[in-house]
Amino acid sequence: MLIAAQTCSMNVALATPHPRYVYFNFFSERLNGDILINEDQKSTSLSRLVFRSRVRNMVSPEKLLYKQPSVLVGRTDVVSVTPWLAPIVWEGTFDPVLVDNIYKPMNLTVATTVFAIGKYVRFLQDFLETAEKHFMVGFHVRYYVFTDRPHDVPSVNLSQGRHLSVIQVPGSNRWQEISARRMEIIQTTIERQIRREADYIFCLDVDSKFHARWGSESLGRLVAVIHPGYYEQTRDRFPYERRPASTAYIPMDEGDYYYGGAMIGGFVEDVYTLTKVCRTRFEEDAGNSIEAAWQEESHLNRYLLDNKPSKVLSPEYLWQDFKAKTKEVKVIRFSGVIKNYADVRPNV
Repeated sequence: MLIAAQTCSMNVALATPHPRYVYFNFFSERLNGDILINEDQKSTSLSRLVFRSRVRNMVSPEKLLYKQPSVLVGRTDVVSVTPWLAPIVWEGTFDPVLVDNIYKPMNLTVATTVFAIGKYVRFLQDFLETAEKHFMVGFHVRYYVFTDRPHDVPSVNLSQGRHLSVIQVPGSNRWQEISARRMEIIQTTIERQIRREADYIFCLDVDSKFHARWGSESLGRLVAVIHPGYYEQTRDRFPYERRPASTAYIPMDEGDYYYGGAMIGGFVEDVYTLTKVCRTRFEEDAGNSIEAAWQEESHLNRYLLDNKPSKVLSPEYLWQDFKAKTKEVKVIRFSGVIKNYADVRPNV
């Protein structure tokens, strides 16, 4: 799907669209016979999609000065590596100067998807404005805003090298259905567009704000975040899907961490595989009249139990405004805002 920048392809009336935003209609694009197709699309089936993501060497610029690392001195109040040797990212476990100087010369583009459906569009301005201050600063970023209210997307000044696409999707009378369809919509948008435009992707919740740096330390092949409500709990207390009939089922004696569904990240290719598998499992459950306990979050946790993330973000990267900061959380980087669910959700 190729649409020229600063054009509008939606069959809807937009109230003064932002001149630097690109607008799409999720379903009409699928049916439009006049859409331009890249050559790799013509010759590539969906089972052999071409992605930009690739493993790169960690090259440090010459004569870069940074604090000497130590194997004896560091955080002792938290665990900073998983049993499968993936890093758990906390404040004090990385050098921001060093990691930025390694990743910025790679000329990466980071995709960021966010769903602003129904009244949730009211959270979009704070999300975008705080992202421009704290999220992947100095990197190329492409925001993909999925909404049923394109005319309500706020005008936000984006820094150089950062772009925003508005993609119209249908609303729903059930928030559970909106949650369930996220995987399908992200998968499809990666197939059509994102895989050509970005190296990494983060899928984030719109009812959240950035408060501090979220940078290149978060990049990895498959990235998950530990849910702030359960990082102190044992696995038998996690709200996994416990019904064996569901494809999201996790037994009481299994599980690593409880991952938050408000953030999925990694190489575009790896996130594509995750969304495709979770969507298939959603549909299998639906065919058996089952809805997992926490929709996509339940399926995400099942997937990540089998397919271990290569990097895990601490609860610094997914806090909740109603929670007091704990002693081990030195910095709150991204946090869900306080809201009245009865007011913003179509059903409770």
